[in-house]
Amino acid sequence: MRDHETEFARHGVKVAVVTFENDFFARSYVEETGLDWPLLIDADRSLYQGYDMLSAGFWDVWGPSTWWVYAKELFKGQKLHASEGDVMQRGGDVLIDPDGIVRLHHVGDGPADRPAVETILAQVHSSDPRSS
Repeated sequence: MRDHETEFARHGVKVAVVTFENDFFARSYVEETGLDWPLLIDADRSLYQGYDMLSAGFWDVWGPSTWWVYAKELFKGQKLHASEGDVMQRGGDVLIDPDGIVRLHHVGDGPADRPAVETILAQVHSSDPRSS
């Protein structure tokens, strides 16, 4: 996502990251990742529930696709960190246009399941009148 910030900005897209983690872990995440986008804390998980991002199953979280992502990160030299939070909480991506219409709603099957940035950008292009 960060590699495409310029294109998102050109289309007026604002990115926010939502977490259910407490303030301490949220601050640690911002420091570790150098996050520039707003980080919103959904402590009661009402957004997660509202977008049907409920608990994942064991195989969703610890299946082969997750291990494959971890292997690729290790190969790139990334250091893996033990999760401090609820690893069973599903994540996802939601794209909401300025009129409040949900243009993309993706609920992840597990931590490795995210839509490609190109998929998100295609939806941005198709719903942005400036792209016509």
